[in-house]
Amino acid sequence: HPYRKVQEARLPKGDGIEDRSEEINSRKTFGHWEMDTVVSARRSKKRLLVLTERLTRWEIIELMKDGTSASVVAALNRMERKLGSAAFREMFRSITIDNGVEFADCAGLEQSVLKKRAKRTKMYYCHPYCSSERGSNEKQNQMIRRKFPKGTNFDKVSPKEVKMVEDWLNRYPRKILGWYSSADMFRALIEAV
Repeated sequence: HPYRKVQEARLPKGDGIEDRSEEINSRKTFGHWEMDTVVSARRSKKRLLVLTERLTRWEIIELMKDGTSASVVAALNRMERKLGSAAFREMFRSITIDNGVEFADCAGLEQSVLKKRAKRTKMYYCHPYCSSERGSNEKQNQMIRRKFPKGTNFDKVSPKEVKMVEDWLNRYPRKILGWYSSADMFRALIEAV
């Protein structure tokens, strides 16, 4: 199929999901994330960058000006500057992403903005057309759509509204977490340290 050849020709250069360690796959340690974007209405360039922590299902949502790889790198740069290099590396030990064009700059995604020649995290790419390999993230995206349905124009959504949805998601009780919320799980991990 000619479309599939075009898609495969632009696959990013990075490690595949099959290279992830059992530690990441088992969901027993904090700091391994799944990342995706949620697209706005067609007439809008803005979109959401959505990160889901695999153990606690903790959610981070960032409003981006567009869906370019430069905007994703800039969002991670802002997060690293806010946390600091060491704290970022500890909190974001790995991130699993799909093969979308917004994630094509593997080197830029992994490269620290604060420490030259140092990596801030490790990226793993899912297989093409296998969104289930980022299942927690996909489930969170469905929940985001409860508040921002398809067709929502993100140009008209404020960062404050995005943070309200992020807070709602992190306080939402989940069956998979024994009816605790992600905030409860995150707090318990912090207190255990």
